Amino acid sequence: MLPMTASDETALVAGIRRGDPEAFETLVRTYGGRLTAVARRILQDEDQAREAVQDAFVSAYRSRQQFQGNSTLATWLHRIVVNAALQRIRSARRRHEEPIEDLLPRFLPDGHHVDHFTAWTEPPDEQLSRQETAELVRAAIDRLPEAYRTVLLLRDIEELSGQETAELLHITPNAVKIRLHRARLALRTLIAPHFEGAPA
Repeated sequence: MLPMTASDETALVAGIRRGDPEAFETLVRTYGGRLTAVARRILQDEDQAREAVQDAFVSAYRSRQQFQGNSTLATWLHRIVVNAALQRIRSARRRHEEPIEDLLPRFLPDGHHVDHFTAWTEPPDEQLSRQETAELVRAAIDRLPEAYRTVLLLRDIEELSGQETAELLHITPNAVKIRLHRARLALRTLIAPHFEGAPA
């Protein structure tokens, strides 16, 4: 599907505000796939992701008059679907999370690393195939405790600002920085053994 032009989007927004069913169908067809991918990354479950997107489209329809055009339609929908996915996480907090400390680098009393990983002198995708690297990173992200995984996804994958992430998660921007830093450290610790020169 070709990218939507500014005039196409203006016409679509006008149709959505009028409650035009065809406009809403175009909205779902145009953005449904990418929004499902966003929800899937956050929720790690296909059915939950699809339900979150359905919730998001219902929410978008109900609040369609609030869209002022200060951002693109895609950005507005992205925020709604992230909210819908996070709401599902908040309402279903049932599994016990492993502490992030178990995944962080370990240090000796003198400050040196317990594990002696060699420095990565070339990008990981030059040591492993791109597909293998992507799968490895996705699996490692999935192992992070939810509170840290969500911050990492919102900041590094969805590319939200620290302030936006803080507002969505109802935490302070400083808490976002701390969680993001620890999540990145844990992620590196998890994937480092898979690269050349690192211990098994």
